[in-house]
Amino acid sequence: TTATVNDKAFEALLKMRWQPALRTVPPYHDDPVYIDALATSIKRHLATLDWEPDVVLTSFHGIPKSYFDKGDPYYCQCQKTARLLREKLGWSKEKLQVTFQSRFGPEEWLQPYTDKTVEKLAQDGVKRIAVINPGFVSDCLETLEEIAEQAAESFHHNGGEKFTHIPCLNDSAEGMAVLEHVV
Repeated sequence: TTATVNDKAFEALLKMRWQPALRTVPPYHDDPVYIDALATSIKRHLATLDWEPDVVLTSFHGIPKSYFDKGDPYYCQCQKTARLLREKLGWSKEKLQVTFQSRFGPEEWLQPYTDKTVEKLAQDGVKRIAVINPGFVSDCLETLEEIAEQAAESFHHNGGEKFTHIPCLNDSAEGMAVLEHVV
């Protein structure tokens, strides 16, 4: 998304005689303020439940695998975010897993796929999961439908019992602290 927005912004600048100064936000997937905000958000949400998830999925928006094969750093950035989050929370790779959502078209996308993972976890006997979308600054309709509704339904349909979607940082104090820090 960042590259697409940059492309369109700079394309518009090509047509302008008076060009404004323009700064873009660098990747902050590994920024300690961001990692702390995610960890706080997860702990706060889980504290509202009367159960503990067996597995927490970090579901990042997918990209075609061919992008990664051509050198796109996104996959590595997602993995680093999850690793740093695991370290911050003191969780194992089995407890906090990385998946990718929102694929479309005939091309292979980054794996493991969120929908297939949710289904398999339930079929394998995992009864309680939580899903967070750390790659999104705020909840959007696409993700709420795909994760909070469809993934929850699939999990329950395949034998899972408890499912929760952890909201994005949105306008929380931690979310605003991240934006202020990054800007």
